[in-house]
Amino acid sequence: MSQPMFGLVAAGQPVIVTPTEIPTPTTFLYAVPPAAKSSSQFSHIVVFILPGIVLPEGTAAAIYLVTPSSAPGQIEPNFKFLGGIGTGKESAIFKLGASPDTIVLGISVEPAESVVARMGEPSGSSGVLVPASVYGQTTQQPGQGGGGPSTLVLAQRIIKNAFNFLASFSGTAGQVEVVPLKAFEEWWRKFESKVRTDPGFLERDD
Repeated sequence: MSQPMFGLVAAGQPVIVTPTEIPTPTTFLYAVPPAAKSSSQFSHIVVFILPGIVLPEGTAAAIYLVTPSSAPGQIEPNFKFLGGIGTGKESAIFKLGASPDTIVLGISVEPAESVVARMGEPSGSSGVLVPASVYGQTTQQPGQGGGGPSTLVLAQRIIKNAFNFLASFSGTAGQVEVVPLKAFEEWWRKFESKVRTDPGFLERDD
């Protein structure tokens, strides 16, 4: 994995394809500097797999926000899981929050099953577009019985609903597919309304 595998795009900045640091052959750190103009500060970032790159079978790329440790005496940084990308969904948009400082993202090639499981957790991905279903993991989680879809399946259906709605709003910035944040807000408004009027619609495998 010596050649560049991933690209990052922050609003108003050039594409970043070269990692700042490669701690291991499967982990990559990218330092994204703040925008030159305060008016161009970014709060979202696109992460994508470079054209021609195919991840090893059964793996996906886990995306992390890396921040300094706030615990006294702790040297190791904090890693906040944002979501993942992989075969079939080679790009995603992640919300980071505006920051005047350099932002560090970590990308780790991990077993797809592990990445998908964390994306289905209640405190999982904060990415705007990270469909878990693209990895083909639609079975129930271990230890979950029948009587209804698993948490992971429900999460996949929510993201699928969002993906289908947002696909019509997608555009391109260079070679990167992007979706306006307002489109996501519109989807959430309609989705929330549907949940109120028909709370069980996600449990039906339409």
